[in-house]
Amino acid sequence: MANVLAGLPVQGDVFGTIIYLIQNYYQIILYGLLITIVLSVVGTLGGFVLAMGLTQIRLVDIDKKRDSRFQKLLKYVMNRLGNLYVTVFRGTPMIVQAMVIYYGIASLGIFSWWRPLPAGLIIVTLNTTAYISEVFRGGVRAVDAGQMEAARSLGLSRNQAMRKVIWPQAIKNALPGIGNEFVVNLKDTAVLSVISVVDLFYSVRQSASSTYRYFEAFLIAAILYLMITYVSSKLIDYATKRLDQTEKVVKPL
Repeated sequence: MANVLAGLPVQGDVFGTIIYLIQNYYQIILYGLLITIVLSVVGTLGGFVLAMGLTQIRLVDIDKKRDSRFQKLLKYVMNRLGNLYVTVFRGTPMIVQAMVIYYGIASLGIFSWWRPLPAGLIIVTLNTTAYISEVFRGGVRAVDAGQMEAARSLGLSRNQAMRKVIWPQAIKNALPGIGNEFVVNLKDTAVLSVISVVDLFYSVRQSASSTYRYFEAFLIAAILYLMITYVSSKLIDYATKRLDQTEKVVKPL
């Protein structure tokens, strides 16, 4: 450690310190950046899949004439549980969720694979599910009610109408919100450092602790976060515009 710190620039040499930190800690910083991207991608994709099922439960209609008492009770309970899930995960900070879920399950000692990274992936996924479910609900509500009526009049069941008619349009409506949630995850996964997930924030904090140059270290983190969020936002905007172009109304013959 003494040999490494021997080349550390003097206090106040911000640019020189940044170069020094990059040269000596680039491996752990790049590893942390990779983990941040993996957490965001996996969390958003996992949340996307789970949110579809959760939203379906939250939007289920109780048919007072055709449903049996058991069906009515089951739909009511599932709907309430779905809404409770969204309320809890949207109403509490991810940092608190990480502490409760990670240490709560770790205290049971029943999973040998329960380590910071797998736990972080699950926590981000569960948190993202609640937010994307709310985005999906808005996307479904934005689809004209006549679409469902038309599908049912053609002989489709409600589930078939949702799968073939409503959901494709709802997902298109929700894409900007889902993209925004991915960008949010790129930044918010930093809170997982509290359970020792070696993400970008954690790796930069390690280099800062070794050199006591906190300003320069976290300036590097800020620049990297800005870069990946900016690039991600531009890619999402481009993909959304391309999708809009491909779905323009075809001119009549």
